[in-house]
Amino acid sequence: MRGQFTGWPEQAMDVLWQLQGEPTHATRERYRADRERLVRQPMIALLNEVADTDPRYEDFSVWHYRTDSWWWQHQGAVIRLGRKIEIGLRFDLDGLRIQGAWWYPDPGQVDMFRKAVASEGSGRELSAIVEDVQKKGYDISGDVMKRPPRGYPTDHSRTNLLRHRSLIAARLLGCEEWLHTPEAVVRVLSAAADLDALLMWLVRHVKRAV
Repeated sequence: MRGQFTGWPEQAMDVLWQLQGEPTHATRERYRADRERLVRQPMIALLNEVADTDPRYEDFSVWHYRTDSWWWQHQGAVIRLGRKIEIGLRFDLDGLRIQGAWWYPDPGQVDMFRKAVASEGSGRELSAIVEDVQKKGYDISGDVMKRPPRGYPTDHSRTNLLRHRSLIAARLLGCEEWLHTPEAVVRVLSAAADLDALLMWLVRHVKRAV
């Protein structure tokens, strides 16, 4: 139900602890119902709360467990803002992690990104946005080429950005008491605001592939 997020119960951590390593099929089945109730369902409730604050956040998915044990140990979710542009959330024993990402690009999107980076107006804007996001404690990563792409000067002032074929800004929000309370919604919305300028730049410049 919407509006029912009260935080992850403390028992959620106990369930994830039992699923560490390489849990057997029997162990997974033993904890399946508890994991669904204590780990996955709170993530769905959290995303519903977040979606209620902004229509841009209404397109979201909360992952199931799949066969790999990693998916049982980490509860992931994404909010889609554009083609291959999203906010990602992950809840696990380390707490709650958020990232803003443009990744796994469609054909043509990388060229669009490079042209926007090379352009003085949009390129300077992105450079300033990335610097601001880093100051707020986010790690910048992605699929980065060792050399500048062909067709661009090797001494370009934004060569570090030109080498990106994807762009990710990520930060661990923490594992404090607020995780078990409705305050987690506030923390996620604050982090989403941190990432907004970056994600909206990407939506404007690489949302559609040519």
